Amino acid sequence: MPDGNTTLGGPTGKLMEVLAKVMMFKYELVRPPDGLWGAEQPDKSWSGMMGMVYREEVEFALGPFTITPQREAVSDFAIPLASENQAIIMQRPRQETDMGGFLKAFTTEVWLLTALSVAAISSATILLVRAESRVFGRAIKNITSHSMLWVVKALTQEGSEWLPEDNAGRVLVTTWLLASMVFMSSYGGILTAMLTVPRVTISIDSLADLVAQDDLPWRLEAGSMTPRFLMESGEPVRQRVVTGASGTFPDCWSARQSIVDGEFVAICDETTMKKAMAWDFSTSGECHLYIAKEKVYSSAWMAVAFKRNSSFLAQANVIIRTLKEAGMVDHWLGQEIVSTPQCLRSPTLDRQEGVAPLDLETLLGPLLVLAAGLSFASLVFLGELLVTGRS
Repeated sequence: MPDGNTTLGGPTGKLMEVLAKVMMFKYELVRPPDGLWGAEQPDKSWSGMMGMVYREEVEFALGPFTITPQREAVSDFAIPLASENQAIIMQRPRQETDMGGFLKAFTTEVWLLTALSVAAISSATILLVRAESRVFGRAIKNITSHSMLWVVKALTQEGSEWLPEDNAGRVLVTTWLLASMVFMSSYGGILTAMLTVPRVTISIDSLADLVAQDDLPWRLEAGSMTPRFLMESGEPVRQRVVTGASGTFPDCWSARQSIVDGEFVAICDETTMKKAMAWDFSTSGECHLYIAKEKVYSSAWMAVAFKRNSSFLAQANVIIRTLKEAGMVDHWLGQEIVSTPQCLRSPTLDRQEGVAPLDLETLLGPLLVLAAGLSFASLVFLGELLVTGRS
């Protein structure tokens, strides 16, 4: 706090009030110097609140903490208050314009096969028309240029006056006309759907997605059990989450604005994430956060940590059990987390109101193709001038 005093709120604050009132003790709130939850260090010491409990500088730490074998070895945990999940939280994916979107109506394989088809049909038409001209003793000029130009015009649904004069050639071009009609009709329909019903791409929805991308850095909560849990899992993807992290942050709640701003992706507990979502929606009226589908881990027990052989533990367990059976713990959690169903739904369901006009960036790809074509035509024209001038 600005005045230097430490205050406590939320479910743990209410729990502390009940414990102090029923057990009739006075207490002083103390923050750990490093402001962390607490994790075992390489020299076997402990950081954060767990370190204070381990060194018996405090009677107990509220947390609540995820119960792990390492933490159980240096403290005594009370009855678990609740179970918790951890997942990936990030800036909410938004609809983004893509100047190369006009190429995404088909996959790369389809475009390659189409290019090969153009080359194959052009070659076949040239060979067939030449062969028929020899059979029927007919001289045809510029067979190569006429055939190649016709194949391209047919693909783009453009009319052409030139056609093969004999039956075999006409059967071939008729087949290509039908294939071109199907291809261009499919392309036009898919492109229209993509432009009128834009999609939101969720690039990170699992740990595998997280480590496979380089666009967004990710960080882990300092002093938490998550790094050790991931490293001891033995799975390369989970270990890569730790080794590839760009750093740490003190806690998920204090880092909420940085996550909203898209500075980094974080791994946090779902309770804090939903609380951050509620805070974001209440302050901005919009949803700027997204929780990935895959859980980093599920149903981890959370509890208050007491120092070893604490005289307060037995009575505290009785009080916590009573509060849980009365539904008070769940009630306190419900008061803390305001329901924001619109923020919990998938970003792919986000829709703009009405029909939005296409912006310049959306059509920038075709415009660049047009500019490239004009530039190439200008160069060809200049070349023709030079050749004509020399001759």
